[in-house]
Amino acid sequence: MLALLVTHPFEFRTLLQYKLWHEGTRDITAPNQLKHSGWDRQSMRRCWEFLDDTSRSFAGVIKELDGDLARVICLFYLVLRALDTIEDDMTLLDETKQPLLRTFHVVAMKPGWTFTQNGPGEKDRQVLVEFNVVSDELNLVEERYRNVIVDTTKKMGIGMADYAHRAVLTQPIYLETIADYDLYCHFVAGIVGEGLTRLWSASGKEVAWLGEQLELANSMGLMLQKTNIIRDYREDVEERRYFWPREIWGREIYGTACGRPAFKDMEDMYKPGNEQQALWALSGMVVDVLGHAVDSLDYLRLLKTQTVFNFCAIPQTMAIATLGLCFMNYDMFQRNIKIRRAEAASLIMRSSNPRDVAYIFRDYARRIHQKAIPEDPSFLQLSIACGKIEQWCEHYYPSFVQMRPSGQTFDSSDARYRIMEAAQKRDKEMQIQKRVQEISGKTGVNLHNQRPPQELPTWELVMLIGAVFALIIAVGVGGFFLLVKFIGQE
Repeated sequence: MLALLVTHPFEFRTLLQYKLWHEGTRDITAPNQLKHSGWDRQSMRRCWEFLDDTSRSFAGVIKELDGDLARVICLFYLVLRALDTIEDDMTLLDETKQPLLRTFHVVAMKPGWTFTQNGPGEKDRQVLVEFNVVSDELNLVEERYRNVIVDTTKKMGIGMADYAHRAVLTQPIYLETIADYDLYCHFVAGIVGEGLTRLWSASGKEVAWLGEQLELANSMGLMLQKTNIIRDYREDVEERRYFWPREIWGREIYGTACGRPAFKDMEDMYKPGNEQQALWALSGMVVDVLGHAVDSLDYLRLLKTQTVFNFCAIPQTMAIATLGLCFMNYDMFQRNIKIRRAEAASLIMRSSNPRDVAYIFRDYARRIHQKAIPEDPSFLQLSIACGKIEQWCEHYYPSFVQMRPSGQTFDSSDARYRIMEAAQKRDKEMQIQKRVQEISGKTGVNLHNQRPPQELPTWELVMLIGAVFALIIAVGVGGFFLLVKFIGQE
């Protein structure tokens, strides 16, 4: 922090603001939180420790969720983390992995069940070694939550088993088409989004029909997973995991644009001399991810609970920022790159409402489009994808409407302000006409045939006012003389 103060003072200020005002406020160990967090039970306390050990990015936002939802999502995360650990472990034989993945939703509920056969290098193996604490807590969860967790785990386990078996047969796994790519991301991330959405509804903290918006929930999961796949390119390739679909990175048009043949293997992208062609392939991958952005924004607009919104919005803004960092950045092919801590802290602080999140998406879409060049074979598709984000933001949160502490203000110099005024005037006239029709129907008098009062010219108006005053004076004077005459006669 001291070094940051000297080298990047503005970033230091951002991190300091985050530290002082935006770090987690819920203490799950407090006595008044024990009935929701389960901290007073040794098994649940161990689950919270596992959450901190296995997830640095999600642990904080999970703990902030209202009521018992934090505990439920913690257990949901650990179940899926354990499932993913089995699927990722290349030391396990397919004969062992297949039945375990396909029945994990059953064995996970068995009290006392553990698994110790993971390789020693598997970083999250301890979750499975002590999985009995997770299964014990799962059996204490209300049925409305448990059913969703079990169903989601079952779907995810079957999908993972299919791809794990495919990897054994093909050695290594290649995703050929975009459809294969979408299906894989659905199994490992989209289903998670669906499960979370159903849990939001089951908790009563979101509307019941939200649990039916599974297409939007799937898009949110795909956007996160695809962004991670782009960012982790070098790490995955070195471990012989090829998640980029050949239909994108193997396009001949990328080679033609550079005067070279199309890529034959994913490793070719980080080899010297292939920089420009690799960036074209990266651009195609980014276009594919941006296709999920509008669905993600639609989903976030449906949420009404602040902590649930934060839980969903922060990863999405991190994803769009990561895309902005990776786009046209060849360093991504050489090493794993991440957004700076201060930028991440700023995104967390700003991701508090749909309007600000929409503007974050818009700003990063503009940055991505600004870095694009017309020679890029995906330039047109990229421009359309960024334009859709811009269009969505202007439709729901027009930029000429500004939010102030005192309320809404408008930029009168914007042409849309005049359009808004004209629309309001038209609406007012339509309301008057409707009211006239209602009165005419009740009284039988056709008010439409009544001649509206005509405005007098200015000179006629002056003469009329003068005549009225003269009449008033004449009447007053006449009354005075009559009064005097009457008194004289007395």
